[in-house]
Amino acid sequence: MFRVARLTAFAVMLFSISAWAVQPATLQQAQDYYNHTDYKAAISLLEQLPKNARSLELLGRCYLMDAEYKKATEALEKAVALDPQNSMTLTWLGRAEGRRAETSMALGGISHATKAREYLEKAVQLNPANKDALDDLFDYYIQAPGFMGGGFDKAHKLIPLIEKLDPAEAHFATGRMAEQRKDFDTAEAQFRRTVELAPTSVGRMLDLARFLAKRNRVEDSERVYQEAARISPNSPRVIFARAELWIQSNRNVAQARALLQKYITLNNLTPNDPQRSDAIALLKKSGGI
Repeated sequence: MFRVARLTAFAVMLFSISAWAVQPATLQQAQDYYNHTDYKAAISLLEQLPKNARSLELLGRCYLMDAEYKKATEALEKAVALDPQNSMTLTWLGRAEGRRAETSMALGGISHATKAREYLEKAVQLNPANKDALDDLFDYYIQAPGFMGGGFDKAHKLIPLIEKLDPAEAHFATGRMAEQRKDFDTAEAQFRRTVELAPTSVGRMLDLARFLAKRNRVEDSERVYQEAARISPNSPRVIFARAELWIQSNRNVAQARALLQKYITLNNLTPNDPQRSDAIALLKKSGGI
């Protein structure tokens, strides 16, 4: 009797293990792969799942991060069709169209850029508190020419909305406008103000460091990078940014290559960090590959 009971319990355990092993892919598993920048694995899982607005949005994001821009727009268009009032899905579709604009020939690029602007404007209209959409739309307005819907007047109108959500970001936006207008003193003052408002933000420090580097103030830029590295020594963004600065200024190239090699092998990257493909491209530019 005792032996039968033990065999029965063992059989139940084996069945449970077997059932667990053949569980179908889930959206959360795909999201976990995405969070760890394993986009191909996420795509493979998502292709097995029913196609709904959530799975299609995540599929589109994965394609976008994997530089499959056409597939990204196709998946995100389907997601928007299923959930047309989702501000964040529209934001991702705008980003995908933006990347297609950057990688297309002239006429095609204009078409994709126009679509990017329209999707971002719709995203902000649906949710004025969508910080990602606001930031992306602001960037579009200050970079695109007027015939493509850009304009400093449009960008300026977004700053009060940005300020409600993030005062430091509003100063950064003001600095970006000043930089575009070649008012570099105002730009620097605004970028430094962002650091004052967010003194532990590595991202704000890197923004200032990049600006100083572009102004050929290499030593000032290096000091800001060193402070960012002190605050967050293992930050992937700091590692990448340091290597990028050295390569762009043609300084410490061998050390920059070593940093990029390290970056490519990091296992703590997130979708918010520069992609490994960016590091590989920079490494090639430096002659390291």
